Order: sequence, then structure tokens, then C-alpha cells
Amino acid sequence: MAPLSYSSSKPISSSYQALNYRLLLLLTLLPLTVAFFAFILQWQGGLIDPLLSSPDPFQFPGMDYPGSNSRPHRRSVSDCVDVLGQSRSPAFPYFKDWNFEFGSNLRPKICIVSSTAAGLEQILPWIFFHKVIGVSTFFLFVEGKAASPVVSRVLESIPGVEVIYRTKELEEQQAKSRIWNETWLAKFFYKPCNHELFVKQTLNMEMAIVMSRDAGMDWIIHLDTDELIHPSSAREYSVRQLLADLPEDVDMVVFPNYESCVERDDIIEPFTEVSMFKKNFDHLPIEAYLGNYRRAIRGNPNYFLTYGNGKAAARVQDHLRPHGAHRWHNYMKAPKEIKLDEAAVLHYTYTKFSDLTSRRDRCGCKPTKEDVKKCFMLEFDRAAFIIASTATEEEMLRWYRHHVVWTNKALSLKLLKRGILTRIYTPMVGKSHNSRT
Repeated sequence: MAPLSYSSSKPISSSYQALNYRLLLLLTLLPLTVAFFAFILQWQGGLIDPLLSSPDPFQFPGMDYPGSNSRPHRRSVSDCVDVLGQSRSPAFPYFKDWNFEFGSNLRPKICIVSSTAAGLEQILPWIFFHKVIGVSTFFLFVEGKAASPVVSRVLESIPGVEVIYRTKELEEQQAKSRIWNETWLAKFFYKPCNHELFVKQTLNMEMAIVMSRDAGMDWIIHLDTDELIHPSSAREYSVRQLLADLPEDVDMVVFPNYESCVERDDIIEPFTEVSMFKKNFDHLPIEAYLGNYRRAIRGNPNYFLTYGNGKAAARVQDHLRPHGAHRWHNYMKAPKEIKLDEAAVLHYTYTKFSDLTSRRDRCGCKPTKEDVKKCFMLEFDRAAFIIASTATEEEMLRWYRHHVVWTNKALSLKLLKRGILTRIYTPMVGKSHNSRT
């Protein structure tokens, strides 16, 4: 058989080249097509969030951004993505995969009012936690860092969050409040630091009552952004379920507070790094409380470093009024109040070493024993302010370790066994879940 000539192989070579060209074209177009369809599926353009586009049922002074004549438009999530460097989820850009049914008919509807100057690193996980357990609406009265453009525009993008700024118009309206006629509050008027904050919180709570009623809320709770509700006695760990199970004639529910007990001096994220708490005396047998009191205070002025009277939720109804930052009352009747036997408020107080200086920087009080009495209600706050104002950083750290940090493991174990201290890990769950998404 004669060998094939060169010319007879040319059509075969050409067919191979054509086939290679088609394969190359297919491999090029396939990922582009997939990317195009992915873009179409995820595109948010032109979709209007009904919650953000609906007209406001209420408008108060301070709901305009400072320095503007009208309320700022609700920003799209894309406005916030550069701030957070995270997902473009339309529900909330900070934590992935948490879409809530904000328009649902689940009852009761619960709102939280808070006066805060904190940053996103504290406010965002605080909002996330409370949304998970059933809170639908937040009225945030912001100042300081919380009122800055970077922080406030993120807060405004979150469905269910209403941001109220401390403007001149707001202060003028609150100056006309009937709160100034309350004799029980008069001793806090026109005093600096904590006393001023206490009055502001009361005025903000009064305004939030009206806002909550207009928003169709059933219950209102006043919390700081260093506090978490712990509905341990409810099914499914839900504050909504907890309040739904109450008799209809109950007007107010008191959550006794548990106070954080830090075991290190380098805490960064208190909600996910602190698990040990000192139980409220309302949740302890009297003999256990009295028998371990000396050990539990560790040389500090009182059983708790700060407050010990808990926080309360109130049923939204006519004539409701605030009774300080921790309670509610009614102008027309004595409200029926119950105190919960298991549920609590977790108070993360002085959990970070920097809390010493941050509290100092927010108050212009002189660091003397006489002057601090005019600025702070609690003995520990007074001592902390003086040490933060007069000591070196090394001396401050030594003081912090001695008075705040629980370094004595044997004592901690003994008080855990006796029920004075307890471990609560639930707030850490959201962090561990989010880190896997």
C-alpha cells in the first residue's frame, strides 16, 4: 500500500482545528453565561422594600438627621456595604442569612427603647440577639458615636430600627414634658453625668411610649446596649412566648438582672466571651445570699458593681408612663406587676478594661470624693471614675484586675457550686453560627 501523501491529511487537520476552536469557545461562554444568570438571580435593583418605603406612622423631633431640614431617605444596603465590608443581603448586611418576617402577624409585638452612644461593634450584635428571641422594633435615641454618619446610616438601613437624633428641636419638645413635674425625679434634675443620663432616658422612654402605640406594639422594654434579655423560662428561648403566656391582667413584668463576671482583662466582644454571671438575690434562697455575701462582693461596696433592681417590660396601654430607667407606671392606676422567677436581664458591666476610660471621657466631673457624688449614683462608679482620672495605666489595670476580674478560680468554683454564680452560654450561639456562614 502506498503511503499517504501530505496533501491527503490536510482535511483531517482542519477538522481537528475547528473542533478545538468550538471547544475553546464553549469553555469561554459557559462561565460567562453562568455568571450572567447568577447576577440576574441576585440582582436587587428595582425592588422596593415595602417596610422602608411605607410612610411613617409617626414623626418626632430628632428623627431628622442633624443639620438637615428633612428626614434622610432610608439608604439602600449598597450604601452600607463599604462600611461593613460584608454581604449585600437586603435584610441586614452585618450578619449573613438572617431574614426576618417583619410584616408578620405574630403576637405579641415587642419593642425596645434604648439611649445609646455606642458603636456598631456593640449595637449590631445586640440588635441581632433580640431579633432572634422575638423583638420586632427598636427605638434608638442616639448620641456620640452612635449618631455619627458612619454608624447611623447602617442603623437606619436595618428594618425595624428607628433612629432618633438628639437635636435642638427634640430638646425643646422634651423641655415641655410633664416628666419635669414628677417630684420623684426632681433630685436628678440639672445634675451632670449619670444623673443627666437618667433624666434623658426617662424623657426618651416617654416619647417611645407614643411611638410604640402608633406602631401597634403590645409590649415595651427599656434596655441599654450592654444588656441582653435572657428568657430562660420560655419555650424555644423566646421573649415573645414568655410575654404571650402571661395573664391578660398583668401590666408589668420585672426581669431581675444578672451581672457579668469577667475572668480575663482582655475581653473584646463581651457578648461572646463572657459566660459567668452573678445571680440576682431575687433568684437566690435568702440563706445562700446572706451566707455568701462577703465572698461574693470581694471587697467592693455592694453585692453588684452597679444596679441590682432589674429591668421591666410594660404592656402598651393608655396613661402608661416611665418611672425611671428601670420601671414603668400608670397615671391612672397602680399597675399589676410580677417578677419573673427564672428569666433575667444579663448586664455586661465593666467587661472591658477600656470601659474605665470611656466612662471617664464622657463625664467632666472633678475626680474628688465630694464632686463624684454629684455625678454618679453608685459607689463603684465613683471609685472607678476617680481611679481612671488619677492613676497611671498600670495602676488602673491593677485596680481593674483586683475589683472586676475574677482571677481566683477556687472562689469562682465555690460560688458556682453554691448557686451564687452561674454559667450562661446562649448569647455565644449566634456568634459561633455566624462564623460558620
